[in-house]
Amino acid sequence: MLNQPGGQPGSAAPANAAAESTATLTKESPPGASNGRPPADRAAGGGRLRALADLRNLSLVGVLAVLVAVGGFTKPNEFLTTDNLQLVLTQASVIGVVTVGMTFVITSGGIDLSVGAMVALASVWATTLATQDFGLGGILMCAVLVGLGCGLVNGVLIAYGGLVPFIATLAMLASARGLALHLSDGKTQVVTVQPVLDLGLPDAYVLGIPPLVMIFALVTVVGWLVLNRTTFGRRTVAIGGNPEAARLAGIDVKRQRLMLYLLSGLCCGIAAFMLIVLTGSGQNTNGNLYELDAIAAAIIGGTLLSGGRGTITGSVLGVLVFTTITNLFALNNLQSDIQQIAKGAIIVAAVLVQKGRTNHEG
Repeated sequence: MLNQPGGQPGSAAPANAAAESTATLTKESPPGASNGRPPADRAAGGGRLRALADLRNLSLVGVLAVLVAVGGFTKPNEFLTTDNLQLVLTQASVIGVVTVGMTFVITSGGIDLSVGAMVALASVWATTLATQDFGLGGILMCAVLVGLGCGLVNGVLIAYGGLVPFIATLAMLASARGLALHLSDGKTQVVTVQPVLDLGLPDAYVLGIPPLVMIFALVTVVGWLVLNRTTFGRRTVAIGGNPEAARLAGIDVKRQRLMLYLLSGLCCGIAAFMLIVLTGSGQNTNGNLYELDAIAAAIIGGTLLSGGRGTITGSVLGVLVFTTITNLFALNNLQSDIQQIAKGAIIVAAVLVQKGRTNHEG
């Protein structure tokens, strides 16, 4: 290393010492904490963040309550029925699993625009006649492996290829959609494996809960535990908050990003299988605009778009809000284009609220 003008040989030592100090502070500080701040200040800051998170979740619960009240008022004989509520939860389950994976990616400071296309490709590949010959296990394994394969490509391009996540996942979006169209030849592939179809029937419900809802609940619990109670989760938050500080702290940032996109692909594979059960088919149009719904749900749930903060609970509440809105629109015969306009407005509002809070905290 070159010496500073007028410096003595070995003057690079202070820089190395500073780097070591930064790494030490990063290791000792919880993700998202400001290095060098007194413990009391860090504790107070963490308390404020938890209070904000609780307030945000309560606000989303309040929004859900309002939507339920609106549905009960406008369509009392349709919205509040057991069948409709089961339908809402089932529809929320598919996009909800995708949103769990998206939450991890956004928390790390990334983005995945290819989730809908990965769901489509996995659903088509898993419902080919050759795959259906292997039964339920073959369909499930194929969907998961296709999701993992797409996630692996995304992760390698982003972590080791140096591509911007927006570009890499946009390329995957186009490629996966094209491959799904090629495999299906634009046709709907009907599932004939009875055990798969049985999972979508009322006879498979446990205490009135559809199997897909139980899968969603399991993925949500595992996702919450991983993000909040494991080293993997802390590393995800750390690289989203400050990748360079995370690197100095000894975190393999590239490997972590690879694992995160693999996780997103895994969630898409699981969601593809759930969609196959729900619809009894595989189509190249499956997962249309899932990327919009997943990103929107994560953002309004409180996951910071710039990275460094994520919440599985908030994301799940965001999914339920959007699914309930969609259900209300359908029951009241409102056009789908109005739904998309409403979702876009909600996304903009959520980002503006996040920006205001970030400036206030800064």
